[in-house]
Amino acid sequence: MAGAELEDLCFHINEKISHVKKILQLKNIGHDPALKTVFRKIRQEISLLNDLLNKLELEVQYQEHIRNSLMELQESLDGNYKEINNLKENIPPHLPKVVQSCVVEPSINSEEQVKITASEHSKKHPKEQKPIKEILLITSDEFDNVPGYMKSRLTYCQINDFIKEINKAVASKYRILNLPKKSMNSSVRNMYHRFIEDETKDTKGQYFVVEADIKEFTNLKVDKRFHVILNILRHCRRLSEVRGGGLVRYVIN
Repeated sequence: MAGAELEDLCFHINEKISHVKKILQLKNIGHDPALKTVFRKIRQEISLLNDLLNKLELEVQYQEHIRNSLMELQESLDGNYKEINNLKENIPPHLPKVVQSCVVEPSINSEEQVKITASEHSKKHPKEQKPIKEILLITSDEFDNVPGYMKSRLTYCQINDFIKEINKAVASKYRILNLPKKSMNSSVRNMYHRFIEDETKDTKGQYFVVEADIKEFTNLKVDKRFHVILNILRHCRRLSEVRGGGLVRYVIN
């Protein structure tokens, strides 16, 4: 047994010596001026390969998102198809007939007709409500042009999902601002007054939200990731900030 242990120890020491020799050889090669250009090119290729792998990772995540969306759509279509077949197979044999009502209009002379037409034209049409402004989703080209340090590990889909949530908050806020005051209950009226207090001369005529609106109408967390995405949206000129009174107002561009 002693001989076998001594042989194993010698093998282990020789293996360590061999490793040390290889390390010294590699170290000497690294200082060889003739190979510095080769090492520089290898470093550049590794950097390019790393960038390519990051892009492939993002593309894979995007394709997974599309696949999941298609699967959800397929499930929805299958459910609708089953419901349609069920309705088709269970149509009652006797359906009530539609009775058409005939309204006999009284005869109106030409003078009365003119009065009625004039009266109809004199009525004011209700004022059309101005559409609520939304943040446009970013394009893949815009995403590619965002600096890597700014994107961190965020994906194209995550940023656009964030935009959809902010749009949800904007729509909810301005629907309340467009409500008739008589139709508001106490909680809605309190939000309405807060919205008015948040406005400044710099936000007049603009659509904006504050963190309180985002917490009220979305499930977004106001954390580090939240501010990273806001920074990207500012870079893509989707949002701008108006500060004052201890509030940051995120204004839609």
